Amino acid sequence: MKAWAQSQAQALVRSRAWTATSAWIRGGRKRGRPAGHEIHGIPVSAQIVAYFGDNAEKTYQLTQWLPVLEKLNEHHPVLLVFRKLGALREVKGTTQLPMVFVRRFEDLATLYFENDYKLAIYVNNGVTNFQSLSYAPMVHVHVNHGESDKISMVSNQAKAYDKTLIAGRAALERHRAALLDFDESKLIAVGRPQLDVPREPDLPPSGLRTLMYAPTWEGENESNNYTSIDRYGVDIMRALLDVPRSRVLYKPHPRVEDTTDPDIAEADAQIRALIEEAGEPHSVKMQGDILAMFTDVDLLVTDISSVGLDFLYLRPESPLLLTDRRTDAPQLHRDAPISRCTPVIDAGSIAGVDEMVRAQLEADEHRDARSRMRTFYFGEGGIGTSTTAFLTTITELVEERGRKLAAFTRQSSSMEATD
Repeated sequence: MKAWAQSQAQALVRSRAWTATSAWIRGGRKRGRPAGHEIHGIPVSAQIVAYFGDNAEKTYQLTQWLPVLEKLNEHHPVLLVFRKLGALREVKGTTQLPMVFVRRFEDLATLYFENDYKLAIYVNNGVTNFQSLSYAPMVHVHVNHGESDKISMVSNQAKAYDKTLIAGRAALERHRAALLDFDESKLIAVGRPQLDVPREPDLPPSGLRTLMYAPTWEGENESNNYTSIDRYGVDIMRALLDVPRSRVLYKPHPRVEDTTDPDIAEADAQIRALIEEAGEPHSVKMQGDILAMFTDVDLLVTDISSVGLDFLYLRPESPLLLTDRRTDAPQLHRDAPISRCTPVIDAGSIAGVDEMVRAQLEADEHRDARSRMRTFYFGEGGIGTSTTAFLTTITELVEERGRKLAAFTRQSSSMEATD
C-alpha cells in the first residue's frame, strides 16, 4: 500500500508539470476556443463525475441519463467530463450541469488529482473509460444506457468497474450466463431510473387505437443483429394498417435511416411507401422521444432491444409482440425471457401476423404474465422507485468509499511511522 501511495504521489507531481491547453469548461474564453476556463490550477468543483469518452453520434447514451443526473446533482454535485469536443457541443444546451472537455490523458489526470471527486459514472464501455479507471481513489460505477437482452449488454469489461448498476434479476442472470470468473457482488439492482422521468405526451390526442412498429437497427455484426425490418417489416406494417379504427406509427431506430444494408434500406422504403399510401392518421416518426409516445400506444411490435423492455416497464398493461429473425424459439426464450410472455413473430408465424395482432387487441391473455416479467426485469414497485434506489445506492457508495479511504490513509500513515 505504501508503494501504491508513493506511485500516486509521483503521478500527481507529473500531472501538475503538464499544461492543460486542451481542457476547458463553460464560463470563460481563451485564444478563440469555445467558452470555458482552463482546468490547470483551478478547482472544478463536484463530487460525482459522469464520464463520456465517445463522439457526438453516441451522445444518446448519455442524454437519457441527464434528467437522472440532474436529480443526483441536488444531493451530490455532478460534473460531465467529455473527451470529444463534438460530443460536448451536442449535449451543451440540453442541461444545466457543468461540463468539461479534456482531450489528453495527462489533462484528465490533472483534473482528477487536483480535485476531490468521490465517484465516476460510465454510461457505456467506451475504450477511453480505462484511462479514467486508472484513478484509484474514486468509486467507478458502470450504469450502461439501457436494459436489453442483446448480447452487447454484457461485456467482460464489467470486471474493471468497482460496481455495475443493473435493472434487476434478468440482468444478473445475463451476466452470470455470459461471464467467467466474475464477482457477482459488483452488481447492484436499481431498476431503470431513466424511465421514471416525467414526459409530456408526444402524440396528439386521438380516439383511435395507436399501434406502433418500432424495430431496431442491424447492429455492428450478425451476432448482434436483431432487426426485423428486412425479414418481416413489410408484412408487419401491412397487418397493422389493416386494423380498423387505428392509427399506425413507424418508429425505427434512428440508425435505420442511414443503413448501408441494401435489404434493410429496401424494406424500410417499402414500409414508408405503405404509410404514405395509407395517409393520415398514420405516420413515420424518425424524430421525437419514443418514451413520450408510449403513453398513447395501445399495442407495440418491436424486436429484441431496449424498446420492448422500456414499454414493459412503462405500459405493462398494454399488448406487446416481439420478433425473432432467427426463428429459434428455445434460444430466444433463453436469451430474452420477455419472449416467454409475448406472441413471437418469426418465419413460422409471419403468415398469420394479421390474426396475431387482432387477437392481442381483442383478448390480451398475456397481461398477468407481463406483470410478473416486469418484476423479473426491474424489481418491485411502480414508476419512481428506480430513481429512489439509484440515488440511495450512489450515496451509499460515496459514503462507503469515504470510510475506506480514511482507513487506508490511517493505515498508510501507521506503516510509514514504523519504517
